[in-house]
This record gives sequence, C-alpha cells and structure tokens, in this order.
Amino acid sequence: MDIEQNMYRKAVEFIDHRFPSGWGGVAVIHTEDDKYLISVALESFNSSVGVCMETGAMCEAQKYNEKVTHCLCVTRDDENSPFKVLSPCGVCQERLRYWGEDVKVGVTTKNNTLKFIILKELQPYHWTGAYPKEELEHYQNVDVASSK
Repeated sequence: MDIEQNMYRKAVEFIDHRFPSGWGGVAVIHTEDDKYLISVALESFNSSVGVCMETGAMCEAQKYNEKVTHCLCVTRDDENSPFKVLSPCGVCQERLRYWGEDVKVGVTTKNNTLKFIILKELQPYHWTGAYPKEELEHYQNVDVASSK
C-alpha cells in the first residue's frame, strides 16, 4: 500500500474510533522517516481560539525534528456520511511550507477521489517566490540545525 492510501486508511480508522457518532475529522502527516502523525482539531467553547486539524501533527513533526512529506485531512458530517478530503487552508499551507514547496497535500475533488498535489502546484504564486531559494533554505537549515 502506498503512503497516500495508507494515510487515508489511518484517517478513516482513527475517525471511526475517536468519533463513533456525529461529526469527525483528523489529519495525518507522513514524515521522511516514514512516521505517521495523527491529530484532531482543538475543541474549545470559543471557536475563535480553535486550530486546524493539521496543527497538532505539525507540532509533533517539529518536536521530533521530522521532515514532513505529506499531509491529509479527512472529515465526515456524521457516522452515516461519506468521508471527504479537505484541502489545507491558507494558514496550514503557510505552516506546511516550512518543509518546502514539494510537500504533498491531499486536496478536495469534485468526485471525492483521493488526490495529492505539491504545495507549489496548489499555490503557484506564493510570496516566497520573491526571494532566492538559497535564502529561504538558509533560514530553514538554521532552525533545523539549532534543534539538534
């Protein structure tokens, strides 16, 4: 089973376990060291302080100094509804960009098929295009080097 299919399977299984009834949603992140990190949205009485499903898994990747290669968000409206893939919001695209423009992300499709594209394809006019690639890589390497 390939990485993307495995991520989807893990997401569906986790939703069924964590959210046996009603709405459910999770994010699965795959890392270069072949780890799968799973997270859910932070629930709060005040919706303005909530965070996206991917945030927890991204924090885990940072904590363990893991390079993210793939990200997938899966949700369902209730236990009788089909599962849906959600494209990452703009904030999560920015967060994922830390690991480079070639991170693969699951995207929403009209026929609800599993499809991954790279961030560069999802956001071809990203602001980082205004800077030399070496300059951006320098800042990324400084952060990674300082955490070891």
